[in-house]
Amino acid sequence: MAHGVEAQAPERPACGEAERDGIPRRHTLRMPRRTRIPPTLRGTSFHVSERDFHELSPGELRSSALDAPYHGVRSVGLRFDDAFDRVRMYAPRLRSDQLFCGPTAAQLLGIPLPLELERSTVIHVATVGGTRPRTRGVIGHVMRSATPYAVGEVLVTSPAETWCQIAAVLSREDLVAAGDYLISGRRLPGNRRTPPLNTRQELAVAGERFGRQPGAVAIRWALLRIRTGVDSPRESQLRLVILAARLPEPVIGYAVTVAGGLSLHPDLSYPKAKIAIEYEGDGHRQSKRRWRSDLRRITLLEDAGWRVIRVTDDDLRDPTVFIGVLHRALRERLT
Repeated sequence: MAHGVEAQAPERPACGEAERDGIPRRHTLRMPRRTRIPPTLRGTSFHVSERDFHELSPGELRSSALDAPYHGVRSVGLRFDDAFDRVRMYAPRLRSDQLFCGPTAAQLLGIPLPLELERSTVIHVATVGGTRPRTRGVIGHVMRSATPYAVGEVLVTSPAETWCQIAAVLSREDLVAAGDYLISGRRLPGNRRTPPLNTRQELAVAGERFGRQPGAVAIRWALLRIRTGVDSPRESQLRLVILAARLPEPVIGYAVTVAGGLSLHPDLSYPKAKIAIEYEGDGHRQSKRRWRSDLRRITLLEDAGWRVIRVTDDDLRDPTVFIGVLHRALRERLT
């Protein structure tokens, strides 16, 4: 609602005043109109045509209090840098024959992605048997068929189909890490895990259906190397570095009993040689509690007769030194 402010008439016309017959006339100066957004619209997005829902006038729909992320759409209180909020913004434009796919579906499913894809704000939308969407900030795809999978209130392609779709934009190693995540679930306290989103067989079946589309070669390569029980993409990459050096494949999450009957699970290990390989990311040094826990783990493992080899991102970028250390440790402990 506008508020009026009456200005005093000076001797000469001022800005905002009119002059008639040489006599200045006073008039009301109006403040910019403010749109009062109903609380029910907070955290929502809607198409401008949904008048029964938003109950806003055409003028109110043009208010700066509303965001206009896509043509014909308004949103309130949603963040464009949040993957779930982004798809909620686009949802009013989504047709019944469309769903989110590719990197966007992977973001929503929690599949680990390279940083540039993890932070990408481009939305991937698939149309099943229809025309692809053409909107700024959206990459459209056309699919003959798709299996819808619900992530909250959002429909995406199934985890296995999504894994195949991102094969064309990931390195083979990153595709293995994504597959490890899908068949491993997430670790919970007490050495429990969430149910995995897929089995290896389901990924293999999806790969067969994917046919010869871009990424098919990477899918076949990755299917031979994905494993269960993996806790992070870096662990996947570390395992692949070891295999690329033609060393024996290490065991994932092997249970080692240490003093006090405590059971520890090194990231990777060679049980017969009693060699444990632990990946240490930046979080290990930034958290004082995590740092102390790591030191205690190493002490307990070494006390139980294990050799602990610690690995960082530098070793993944250039594994020459790490591989040399591991090779010598295996030779000394197995001969």
